[in-house]
Amino acid sequence: MTKKKTPTPKTPSEPLPAPVREASPLEETPWEALASICSVLVVGLFILTFLGENFLIPSGSMKDTLLVGDHLVVDRITFAPPSPWMPLVHYREPRRGDIVVFHKPVADSNVDHLVKRLIGVPGDHIHLRNGIVILNGVAQSQPHAQPTTPDNHTDFLDEFPSVAPEATDDPGTGTPAAWATSFPSHIENGDLVVPPGMYFMMGDNRHNSLDSRYWGFVPRENIVGRPLFNYWSFKTPDDQNRQTGMGNTIAWLGHVALHFFSDTRWNRTLHLTQ
Repeated sequence: MTKKKTPTPKTPSEPLPAPVREASPLEETPWEALASICSVLVVGLFILTFLGENFLIPSGSMKDTLLVGDHLVVDRITFAPPSPWMPLVHYREPRRGDIVVFHKPVADSNVDHLVKRLIGVPGDHIHLRNGIVILNGVAQSQPHAQPTTPDNHTDFLDEFPSVAPEATDDPGTGTPAAWATSFPSHIENGDLVVPPGMYFMMGDNRHNSLDSRYWGFVPRENIVGRPLFNYWSFKTPDDQNRQTGMGNTIAWLGHVALHFFSDTRWNRTLHLTQ
C-alpha cells in the first residue's frame, strides 16, 4: 500500500521593505537667512571694535617692512589693560622691537595714527652713532633699518641726540616747540633717557621718518596695538594720503577699480608683520 505524501506547508513570503524616501533638504527661510547675516555682522563688528582694527599705511617711514598702500589687521588686545571679563586673553607690555600703532603725541590735523618700531622703553638710555642705535651701552643689530651711508648721513638723525632738534611751526613736518624745549632735560651723559610711562619710536626708513627724534616720546596710553598681518596691499603714491576733496577720492576709487588685479601686491597678501 502506497503512502500518500503529506504536502509541505508553504512558508509565507516575507513582506517587501518599504521604499526608502530621501529626506528633502530643509529650505532656509528669509528670516533665517537674515538672522545668519546679522550674526556674521555682529561677530565682525565685535572683532573690529574690541579685538582688531583696520589700518592703512599712509607713508614710507617703515619701508621696506611696511609699504604705502599696505592694509593691516591690528591687534588691539595684547597691549590693552587686562580685563576681568576676558581672563584667557594674553596681555603684555610693549617690548623693544615691537611694531606699534599709536596716536601721534602731537596735534596734527592730517594724521592721527602712526606706526613705528619701538626702540626704547622706560628707563632706557639711547643714542645713535653713525646711524647705529646704542641701547644701554650696547650696539643693536637692526637689519630691518635703512643703513646709513656717506650719501644719506645726517648729524641730527644719525648722531642723535648730539644735535638738538629745532622747533618748527608745523608738527607734521618737524619738531614742536614743547619737545625742543624739554629735550635737554632728558639728556644724561650724551644719552637720551626715556622717562617713566613713555616710549621711544623710530621708523625703519630711518632717513625718511618723522618719529620720536622729531616730536618726542609716546605716552603709554597712546599705544593702540600691534599689526598682525597684511590682508591687502595696493601700489599707492606716497602723497595719496595728503590728497583731499571728493574729486580726488572718486578718481582714486576709479583707479583702484581699474587696476585692482595689476597693482595689487599679491606676494604681500597675508604677509605677517614683523
